[in-house]
Amino acid sequence: MLRLYDAHNHLQDERLSPVRESVLRDLVVQNVAGIVVNGSGEDDWSDVLSLALKYPMVLPSFGVHPWYVKEQSSSWYTTLVRCLDAVPSAIGEVGLDRWVKNHDLPLQEKFFQAQLKLASERNLPVSIHCLQAWGRLLELLHNGPVPRCGFLLHSFGGPREMISSLAELGAYFSLPGYFAHPRKDKQREAFRHVPPDRLLIETDAPDQLLPTERADYQLRDERSGRDLNHPANIGAVYRFAAELIGEPLEAISSRVEQNFFRLFSGVLEARRQ
Repeated sequence: MLRLYDAHNHLQDERLSPVRESVLRDLVVQNVAGIVVNGSGEDDWSDVLSLALKYPMVLPSFGVHPWYVKEQSSSWYTTLVRCLDAVPSAIGEVGLDRWVKNHDLPLQEKFFQAQLKLASERNLPVSIHCLQAWGRLLELLHNGPVPRCGFLLHSFGGPREMISSLAELGAYFSLPGYFAHPRKDKQREAFRHVPPDRLLIETDAPDQLLPTERADYQLRDERSGRDLNHPANIGAVYRFAAELIGEPLEAISSRVEQNFFRLFSGVLEARRQ
């Protein structure tokens, strides 16, 4: 059975609280060997930490998402460092976002650069979110510093023409099942140009739903009545990736495992100790 790796999700999300134990059982059934669980800010870092301490498959990642930079306390950086010291971990989800309403790009950049510098000092992988700010992101990454181990461009939706420049800086590109929707043709085309040794796969669960007909698992938030992306749909995303790239599922699985180990090797090795 293929070993699967989810390079970016939010298992700590409160919408998954009522079903989290059953979700984790489903992940085991799907032979999911590793999941990177990304925090979004001070409010959920303790939840990420708890999951990492309880479940060996969880690789924790602590960061301030650009949507929430205005909500952090003055001690956010100290708290972030404390989380990083508590358990071997990555940094994320961080980044830039001009799409979100009432964004403050200078403040986003301040948070992003501080976290990128910290990742570089500790050589930790970083999970980066970017919407409508690709030119500025590339400029900031060029100016550095960036971690030697590399960084992840979560749900990469940038221009195909930037892929080689980003890869030279250490980028890995993570494909979500959401890009299987017909309207995401531009994003799918970009992924056909991602270097084979830089491809990763993610669910971004509980967000970024796959097309219903592709999903292995259905999940609904009982409070809102809205559909959620089940983390165990990672297998469906692997099948989508194999179809998109035109290679056997086994070949894609082997390559993604190697890429996952390469980017997160430091965290994985420290977790084993």
